[in-house]
Amino acid sequence: MSRSVWKLPFSEISSPSLALLRKAGRRAPSPTSNDGRGEHKTKIWSRRSTVLPQFIGGSFLVYNGKIFIPVKVSEEMTGHKFGEFATTRKRPTHKLSKRKQTRKK
Repeated sequence: MSRSVWKLPFSEISSPSLALLRKAGRRAPSPTSNDGRGEHKTKIWSRRSTVLPQFIGGSFLVYNGKIFIPVKVSEEMTGHKFGEFATTRKRPTHKLSKRKQTRKK
């Protein structure tokens, strides 16, 4: 069931955080960045927040329950939730048997 039209999209990211995003382009250059421009990454614990059009081009660190996953927002991501881009589960890797390992070499 989708959210009512009269309600705005849900986002727990406060307006001061949005102001920081806008200022990110005018920050002093950091020695670690390649292009000479300091990149501001906002940490987000709320995976249920909707990606709004104001976030396009911004960099975020989305918490997956253990670590922060870097997410760069593009136009296609608007309307989705931040949690969709930071998986909480590890992909399974199956061990090869010793016979198969020797054949591959």
